[in-house]
Amino acid sequence: MNRFESKYLNTAFLMEDALVSLLEEKDIEYITVKEICERAGVNRSTFYLHYQAIEDLLSDVLERSRREFMSSFSVTPEEFVPKIRASELNELILINEKYLKPYLTFIKEHKASYSAALKNPIAMNSWKHMDEGSRFVLMPILKRFNIPESEQVYWIGFFVQGCRAIIKEWLNRNCSDSIDDIIRIISECIRPISLLGCE
Repeated sequence: MNRFESKYLNTAFLMEDALVSLLEEKDIEYITVKEICERAGVNRSTFYLHYQAIEDLLSDVLERSRREFMSSFSVTPEEFVPKIRASELNELILINEKYLKPYLTFIKEHKASYSAALKNPIAMNSWKHMDEGSRFVLMPILKRFNIPESEQVYWIGFFVQGCRAIIKEWLNRNCSDSIDDIIRIISECIRPISLLGCE
């Protein structure tokens, strides 16, 4: 990376950080380009060199969060898949605390950005980390259950959209319920038989 590229990226990071700090103070619809520039220490022309609108900046904030989240996994797909192959089928729960806890913790730590994204359908497309994470976790499990590859996309869609709906509601409530409560709710929605005390 040359000096110009490095400076360009550093300026983008300053604006991303400025937006995140402003989101802690107010909703995105009340944030102006002027405020972002003042907070980041850049001028308006610099903002428009990088972005067409605040929503584009928000998308970059969420993309940076996605990369940060994916890099936090200590297990690579190469290590993860063999563990799934070796597990008993009754141990393979499609979505469980082991995968939900780090994800929900990350969402809560970045709730201002994700709450802003909820209000902006374009930025919501940046929730790619959930789709990537689901493929990383779910596809090898579905394969073990002999779900045809052509049908796996439907299964993944069902789990991802259901979890996303719960997380949206949790964000709407300012993450006031505990992470453990959200894990329990998601688990019970997926496996309601556990509510009867028999598995």
